[in-house]
Amino acid sequence: MVMKELLERFENKAPEIVFHWNDPETEAEGWTVINSLRGGAAGGGTRMREGLDMNEVLSLAKTMEVKFTVSGPPIGGAKSGINFNPEDPRKKGVLERWYGAVSPLLKNYYGTGGDLNVDEIHEVIPITEDAGVWHPQEGVFNGHFKPTEADKINRIGQLRMGVIKVLESDVYSPDPSRKYTVADMITGFGVAEAVRHYYDIGGSSVKGKRAIVQGFGNVGAAAAFYLSKMGARIVGIIDRHGGVVKEEGFSFEEIQTFFRKKKGNALITEDMIPFEKINAEIWNTPAEIFAPCAASRLITREQITTLIDTGLEVISCGANVPFADKEIFFGPIMESTDQRVSLIPDFISNCGMARVFAYFMEGRVTMEDSAIFNDTSEVIRNAILNIFKENPSKRNLSRTAFEIALMQLV
Repeated sequence: MVMKELLERFENKAPEIVFHWNDPETEAEGWTVINSLRGGAAGGGTRMREGLDMNEVLSLAKTMEVKFTVSGPPIGGAKSGINFNPEDPRKKGVLERWYGAVSPLLKNYYGTGGDLNVDEIHEVIPITEDAGVWHPQEGVFNGHFKPTEADKINRIGQLRMGVIKVLESDVYSPDPSRKYTVADMITGFGVAEAVRHYYDIGGSSVKGKRAIVQGFGNVGAAAAFYLSKMGARIVGIIDRHGGVVKEEGFSFEEIQTFFRKKKGNALITEDMIPFEKINAEIWNTPAEIFAPCAASRLITREQITTLIDTGLEVISCGANVPFADKEIFFGPIMESTDQRVSLIPDFISNCGMARVFAYFMEGRVTMEDSAIFNDTSEVIRNAILNIFKENPSKRNLSRTAFEIALMQLV
């Protein structure tokens, strides 16, 4: 069966469970969509935004299912979404009632975490605990891994400590005194490692290659840090406020400084070029590597075509679905990009966080920084190797990756 047929079957198959909730006290409305209970359980985070609907949650649940074929564990994809303004002071009460209603799923077969506007550490973990759930991933333990009670307690402890573990060495941390955690850095690390492995497997090196990074939140800033550390030259950074360009590339020290000075998701520097101006010129900046790490569905056909025409070689996606297509997975901009350059799909390059969860859940593991990061790196390397085994051409990599994933799901 060809990829398009597989994709159509996967997209059109009705989800196994749709849980729909109306808050009795506010106008909030929420959904948990479980695409399937593959392997006895399903996983996916909880997001909140005004204007969200069931279709958004469904497409994200299907995206998670594809991601788990790479990151593990081999479970179904799910997602939760609440249509409510996250700035509203009633947010905490909404989340408390939501998790109270959804707690039977979380006890038995659904694992969740933070996502857009919902914080893992400060909201998901304490609120689910108050609702009688040991850990937001308890359902994945009970439904899929089925450990003994003692083993479950150990692994939940390991997972809880591992995700918020502070990085101790400057190998992985831009500044150990700032106490950056695994969760802060791992996704961007994976985006950079995908590029390194891509060049290594193809018989060349990332050293000296020029890179443009879009977005400077946790993912983009970390990707820039690790790419620069491995010898790539960051020639441009753009976020929604503006950006910077330097044709010869910023030094590693300059990238470290950008990282330390960033405020939330914003790049802060005296040399900031206003957004309108940088958005007109950055796409003409010659670069071999592009890492889109901003919001989903931003990159237009014109922007990516201009980048490709200046000599682009590889795209490593930090954002889910970075192209401005309306299709869930494989729209026309993504498809034409995939045909012209090496496009490493989001579910491989940004699977770092999902992989860390799997690593801590699968069994007793070591908690050293190097063990955690090397595990994610290996998973990404193996996924790229599997693509090249099927398709050594450096074109249509995403199509091949989807075929490999969907064969396991359809």
